Amino acid sequence: MPPLIAWRNAVFAAFFTMGFGFASWMARIPHVRDVLGVSTGEMGLLLLGISIGSITGLLVASHVIHAIGTRIVASFGMIAVSGGLAIAGWAAEASLPWLVVAGFIVGGSLTGITDVAMNISGAANERAAGKPIMPIFHAFFSIGTVAGAGLGGLCELLGVTLGWQATLVAALTVALGVVVYRHLPEDAVEEHEEPVTLRERLAVWKDPRTLLLGLLVLGMALTEGSANDWLALVMVDGHGFTFEGGAFTLALFLTAMTAGRLLGVWLLARFGRVPVLRGTAALAAIGLLLVIFADHPALVITGVVLWGLGASLGFPVGMSAAADEPRLAAARVGTVSAIGYIAFLAGPPLLGLLGDLVGLRTAMLAVLAFVLLSLLTSHVARERDRVQEVRS
Repeated sequence: MPPLIAWRNAVFAAFFTMGFGFASWMARIPHVRDVLGVSTGEMGLLLLGISIGSITGLLVASHVIHAIGTRIVASFGMIAVSGGLAIAGWAAEASLPWLVVAGFIVGGSLTGITDVAMNISGAANERAAGKPIMPIFHAFFSIGTVAGAGLGGLCELLGVTLGWQATLVAALTVALGVVVYRHLPEDAVEEHEEPVTLRERLAVWKDPRTLLLGLLVLGMALTEGSANDWLALVMVDGHGFTFEGGAFTLALFLTAMTAGRLLGVWLLARFGRVPVLRGTAALAAIGLLLVIFADHPALVITGVVLWGLGASLGFPVGMSAAADEPRLAAARVGTVSAIGYIAFLAGPPLLGLLGDLVGLRTAMLAVLAFVLLSLLTSHVARERDRVQEVRS
């Protein structure tokens, strides 16, 4: 197999595995809430552990990757993440909320670092291929989330405990982590590029384009992440679905998002980043309005599909734009991701607390506001000369 294809397949495997692990856990959120005997708001505070860990990991990601390389971080990071989620799974079954949070913090911090390494490797492969293929890598993340949510729903039906489910996922992750390590290059940054100094890595926080890209990703991260965290409960508490129905509705959302990412490669090549981002943000807004205000199940399901399609491209396109300059890709991807992950830090507890006050359906109006933020900042993702030459 040619090295470029083997490298690409390894990145596919990494994205798939990360999506699979987290979605399989999140599909069991209604079960975890009932096992722990906590309210919706308290569940949001537990999920805050993932967000705190992720932000911490993202802030140090470029430094860690600079020290040990993308290959080790991407492959061994995903294995360690699955270990943190397994700890959280067993802790939930044992009714130990503090240990659930500890597992979330471990898994979240390593997720932040691993995500940056995967996106850097994916962007480098995209440059080598000369095609806007980053959405395909993120589509594999979505495929993983579909499979993971399906596994969560199946385990719920079969009565499999979350601890055993998370342990099985961890075992599969170890096997795929070995494959990823074998086929990723030692470092995704081109050999001719000079090393990036600490001063340069910190200076990207002052770059206006980087900060605006962060706001773009912030809005779309909340659009995607709020569904991952709360859609199952919105369906159960807000629309009267069963627990299994909530899990499989999440799987439907993730399927729509996967389809949007696969279609996005053609759309990006045909129309460019900015028009595509504006169109998908509009779809997400329409979908959210249907989920919030519609009562008929068919309209609600339609809204879920549109929400998934609309949330599909914001994050991957933001990562591609942040990595346009290879030499500073690690620092910029880490910075944009850190700003975006504020949505994951603030989103779960705030939406949970807001859900306690006004109901989760109405709380999703806050997500709609952030969709509009992404719409307003989408122009900053415009292709630079290098990408425009590839498209021409």
